[in-house]
Formats: sequence, structure tokens, C-alpha cells
Amino acid sequence: MKLKTKTINLYITPGSFYFLFRRAQEGYDFNELSELRQLLSNEKAKLLNIIKSKSPESMYHLAKLSGRDFKSVKKDLAVLKRFGLIDFEHKEKGKRKMLKPVISIDKLQVNIDFT
Repeated sequence: MKLKTKTINLYITPGSFYFLFRRAQEGYDFNELSELRQLLSNEKAKLLNIIKSKSPESMYHLAKLSGRDFKSVKKDLAVLKRFGLIDFEHKEKGKRKMLKPVISIDKLQVNIDFT
């Protein structure tokens, strides 16, 4: 089975950080280190760990497992999806429709280029 790797190249230029996601062919310009931290925050790392280890059935279940409010978890999941780290599986339980978060990569590689 082939591993799915998401590569982030971080280029340090005068006054800014520049991300390039190789697979998505999209560039993201980060002007401050705080913006980089938003993508790679401890809260998002905890969510990724819970998704991988406990396989929650829904975003609500993930919020309960993480001890965080649903709105914050939903916002963090939207960022993780935008950058291709997770996907959602559509599930139905009776009449209720749920989105199950699943990890879409096996490895995240961050390269920092100071040139």
C-alpha cells in the first residue's frame, strides 16, 4: 500500500513565510509566524490524533472526545480540510446525516528553505 504524503515547503523571504503545497499546486503567503502556528497548532494536532486513534463517528463526537465546543472544532476541521489533511465521509444514522472526519494523509512533511 502506497503512503499518502502531503509536503509543505516553507520559503523564508524578507518579512514573510511562503508555503507551497506540491500536490495542490496552490501557494499560501504567510506574513507572520502566528499564521503558520494557526495551521500547525496544538489543538489541531490533538484533533488529528483523536481522529486517527479513536475514529469518531461525527464532528460532534470528535468535539466531545476532545473536550472542546463544537463550533471551535468545526472551524479547526475546516482549516485542516482546506489544507488537505482530512476529508469527510458522509454517514447516515436514521434520518440524521453526519460528517465523519477521516485522516487523508499518512505523513506530513514540512521543508524549510532559508535560501
